[in-house]
Amino acid sequence: MRNEKRMERLLGYSLVAPAMLLILAIAIWPVIQSFYYSLFDYRLNDPTKSSIHWSYSLDLEGYLQNYPFLKSALKQEMAAADGQTKQTLAQIEQKLAKLDAAIRSNDQVAEQYDKVNEVLDNFETPSDELKIAELDKQTAERLTDTVHDVVKTLKEMKKAGELQQADKVVGLAEGLEGVVIEPNFVGLKHYKDSFSDMRLWKALWNTTFFTVVSVAIELVLGLGIALLINKAFFGRGLVRATILIPWAIPTAVSALMWKFLYDGQNGIVAKYFETVGLVDRMGDLLTTEAGAMFAVIFADVWKTTPYMALLLLAGLQTIPSSLYEAASIDGATKWQQFTKITLPLLKSSILVALLFRTLDAFRVFDLIYVLTGGGPANSTETISILAYKVMFSQTNFGAGSALAVIVFLCVAVISMIYIRWLGKDLLSDGSSVKR
Repeated sequence: MRNEKRMERLLGYSLVAPAMLLILAIAIWPVIQSFYYSLFDYRLNDPTKSSIHWSYSLDLEGYLQNYPFLKSALKQEMAAADGQTKQTLAQIEQKLAKLDAAIRSNDQVAEQYDKVNEVLDNFETPSDELKIAELDKQTAERLTDTVHDVVKTLKEMKKAGELQQADKVVGLAEGLEGVVIEPNFVGLKHYKDSFSDMRLWKALWNTTFFTVVSVAIELVLGLGIALLINKAFFGRGLVRATILIPWAIPTAVSALMWKFLYDGQNGIVAKYFETVGLVDRMGDLLTTEAGAMFAVIFADVWKTTPYMALLLLAGLQTIPSSLYEAASIDGATKWQQFTKITLPLLKSSILVALLFRTLDAFRVFDLIYVLTGGGPANSTETISILAYKVMFSQTNFGAGSALAVIVFLCVAVISMIYIRWLGKDLLSDGSSVKR
C-alpha cells in the first residue's frame, strides 16, 4: 500500500515537473538575475560601471590615448625648463615610466597592451574584451595614487606658471584618472539605501493606497454587476458583451483617453466633476495630489471592474439554483440567501478575483505612467514606476534591480497572506478528511 502511494506521488511529481521547470525559467530566473544585478553598482551612464566587475581592471584604450602623449609633453617641458622645475618634471616622468613598466610586467596585460596600441595606431577602436585588462589590487591602487599625485603636482606648477603648455599637460594627466576600473560589487547596499530613502516609502504608500481603494471598489461593483447579469433577462448576452468593453481596451489607450477626459481646459469628465462639486476647478484632477490619485483610481475602476465581474460571474454560475429554491421554500429572504448561500459558496471565486486584481493593481505601471507619469510631485508614483525611472531614466541598473526585487517580495507576501487567511480550503488535498 505504501509503495503504491509512493509511486502515485512520484508519478504526480513527474507530471508537474515540466510545468515547474517552465515556471522557473520564465518567472523565477528573471528575479534571480535582478537580484544578481542588485548586488553591483551597475550604471550604464558610467563607462567604469557599465558592466559587472569582480576585480580591478585597466582601460587600456583610455590609458594609451593619454600616457604616450603625456610622456612626450613632459619631455618637451623638460627641454624648455631648468632648475627645480626640470627636476620635478623628471621625477614625474620617472614615476610614470616605472608605473608603466609595472603594468606591462604581466604577460597577459602586456599582450593586450601591444594589441590595443596597434589598433589605436591604425585609427581603429578596440573591442571591449580587448581593451579591458585585469590588474592586481596593488598595481591598480598604485596607479590611482600616482596619477592623483601627478595631477596635483602639475596643477600647482600650472598655477605657478612653470609650464609652457600647461593646459595640454594637465589635461593629459587628468585623462589617466579614470582608466582604473574598480570592482563594483556593493552587496546589499542598494537595499539599505532604498529602505532609508523616503521616496521608496512614499511610493509604497501610494501603491498600497491605490491597490486597497481600487480593488475594494472593484470588488463591490464587480459583485453587483455579476449578480445582475447572472439573472435571466432579455438581451443578457448583449449586456454582458457591452460590460466587457472597458476591460478589452488596451490599458495605454484607455489611460490616454482618460487623460483627455481629465484635461483641465477641454475635459468632459473634468467639467462634469466641477459642475457637481467633486472638484473646485477642472484642472485639479491632474495638477493636485488628491485629484491625481482620485483620477487614476477612477480610471482603474472603470477599466478593471468588468474583469472582476467576469471572474465572479463564473463563480456564481457554479452555484446550483436548487439551493435558492430550497431556501425560498424555507422562508429565507433575499439577503439571507445572499449571506448564507451566495457568499460562502462564492468564497473561492472571490479569493481568485481578489488575488489576481490585488497583484495586478500592486504592480500597476502603464495606467499611471501614461495618465500622470507619477506626478504631480510624485504623488501617484508607485513602486513599479519608481523602479522604471531609476533603471531606465537614470540608467542605474543596480538600484533599479533592487527595487524590482522589492516589488517581487511585496507581491510574494501579498500572495501568501491571501492564501494563509482566505484560501486554506483551496489548498487542502483532502488528507485530513476521515475515510
